[in-house]
Amino acid sequence: MKVLYAASEALPFIASGGLADVAGSLPKALRRKRVGCRVVLPLYGTIPQELRDTMRFVTSITVPVAWRRQYCGIFETKYDGVTYYLLDNEYYFKRDSIYGHYDDGERFAFFARAVLEILPYIGWKPDVIHCNDWQTALTPVYYQTMYAGREGYEDIKTVFTIHNIQYQGRYSMDILEDVFGLSRNDAYLVEYGGDVNLVKGAIECAHKVTTVSPTYAEEILDPWFSYGLDPILRERSFKLQGILNGIDVELYDPENDPLILSPYSAQDVEGKAINKANLQQLLGLEQRPEAPLIGMVTRLVAHKGLDLVRAMLDDLLATTDAQIAVLGSGEREYEDFFRYIEGKYHGRASARIGFIPELAHKIYAGCDIFLMPSKTEPCGLSQMVALRYGAIPIVRETGGLRDSVRDSGDGEGNGFTFRNYNAHDMNHTIHRALLGYRDAEGWKTLMRRAMSCDNSWTRSALEYLHMYKSL
Repeated sequence: MKVLYAASEALPFIASGGLADVAGSLPKALRRKRVGCRVVLPLYGTIPQELRDTMRFVTSITVPVAWRRQYCGIFETKYDGVTYYLLDNEYYFKRDSIYGHYDDGERFAFFARAVLEILPYIGWKPDVIHCNDWQTALTPVYYQTMYAGREGYEDIKTVFTIHNIQYQGRYSMDILEDVFGLSRNDAYLVEYGGDVNLVKGAIECAHKVTTVSPTYAEEILDPWFSYGLDPILRERSFKLQGILNGIDVELYDPENDPLILSPYSAQDVEGKAINKANLQQLLGLEQRPEAPLIGMVTRLVAHKGLDLVRAMLDDLLATTDAQIAVLGSGEREYEDFFRYIEGKYHGRASARIGFIPELAHKIYAGCDIFLMPSKTEPCGLSQMVALRYGAIPIVRETGGLRDSVRDSGDGEGNGFTFRNYNAHDMNHTIHRALLGYRDAEGWKTLMRRAMSCDNSWTRSALEYLHMYKSL
């Protein structure tokens, strides 16, 4: 089985979000399952020089972009046993940022077409091309309309994964031919609501459509979650499958994490108390081991459930002995709110605005409870990392949160959950967790159960392998 994994970003080369984590971890896990998985991504100008120095020039070709042809340099490198192809075109990819440019449609049309054009030049024909999000959504469309009948391209299957359905690649129909190179005869594949919709095109043309959790696969059939694509998804629901993402259990390993003070494991959780004391000292919180410490590592944006937090946090801190440590950045109103809370509850609340990976590890290792009340969450990785570190998650039952966290009310779960997007329901669930924290032995049992959960990419890779074989 040979799989070419096409993505617009992948760790360690370039990252802006969760897609880079997936593209940097899943291919490696598939390799361990004896799948010949290789990755293709753009050669951005911001990729670090030390990684560029490892790349070998293969050849250069020209790629059709509608009526013109553009240079494409093919570079190859290996990282963690995985072969990566990086496609060079400085006009499109030597930019200060990955996304957000006026010509993103053209940039990623070039990349989506190049994914197919490079195949005769790399000496390796995949059985499956696995595409991700709108930036590679045209690859299944191009394959069906231009390549499926060509010699050397026979019998390739295409898979398209929706990481976040909010981002669909919508453009005016005016540029269908001049930018995307699609004929009017093929317009029906991508036309949706009077626009070009690239994700809609991938849903039509890919042999399989996946999402990053089983619950999210169900949710996007509902208009409340689908951002308008639920009709086409219901029509093509026979293609749809949800596979829960995993986390890198080597990167996130409390027993061998160099970024935390004291190692610990599910078999010996005593080191977590040392990390809690260290975190309290680092953040200027009161050194009180008995006080439950709630952690949040999140983007400070509305869909992360921060309206709920804003509605009840002041009262929670005023009526309990809980502490809270927040790390993140985003919308100004939420940044200011957490600064206000830190000032009002000095010694019991900390807000660090920014992205600080080392501190994130310390929060996972030091907090007792991890709060993640998202309004929507296709998969979510933070709750899985929290479980790995024995920080008991409180989550709303949506997307991957529902698939990875089960309420401990029945004595079998690994966290605390609530269903309705409601501050009172969340507040009640937090108080249940605080009550559970008072039972020291019961809480240790819950920590061990949480830390024993298998959220590794090994589990996810096995599901992907079964899916590939079913095509």
